[in-house]
Order: sequence, then C-alpha cells, then structure tokens
Amino acid sequence: MHFLCPSSDLQEGQARGFSVAERALIAVRYQGIVYLYLNRCPHRGIGLEWLPDQFLDSSGSLLQCATHGALFLLDSGECVAGPCAGQALTKLKAVENTEGIWLAND
Repeated sequence: MHFLCPSSDLQEGQARGFSVAERALIAVRYQGIVYLYLNRCPHRGIGLEWLPDQFLDSSGSLLQCATHGALFLLDSGECVAGPCAGQALTKLKAVENTEGIWLAND
C-alpha cells in the first residue's frame, strides 16, 4: 500500500490531488467515505484540476473537469454531464485506518 495522507488532511466534502508512482490521483471524502480515482478525464485523458487541489464544481457536490466542464459523481466517478457522459473516472481502492488514507496495491 502507498500512504497518501493523515485522515485529518481530507475533510468531508474536500478533494485533494496526489501522485503515486507517476500516477496522478484524486481523493475525495463524501459522506464519511474516501473515494480514490485516477486524475484523468475519460474524454481527453487529461487531469481534471485547473489549480492544485481544485477538483470540485462551484456547489462542491461534483468533481469537474476544468478543461471541458464534465461533471462526475463523487461516490462512483460516473460522468453525468459533459462530453464524456455515461463514462466514468477510473476508480482505485482506498483504505483508511488509524494511520491515515492509503492507496491499496492493484
């Protein structure tokens, strides 16, 4: 497993970017659960953020691709609006324990 951060560094409704083994990742906490995705829009294969750790739309309820405006559900990564509607972000396995948040080995 790869350590990402202490649990306290990812608050409810917050998203953060990480890099592990040259892979860009997005971690988001939604309803107390940490979800982890590759930071790669299925439409063009580019990162979602426009500034570091800026992944959420203005309502804070969806992940948003800054380049094309695609919107993704926090808990599934499914694209619900934009050029990749019906596709999804690549979900990764997150593990949270007393030490913090981890990316589980593939």
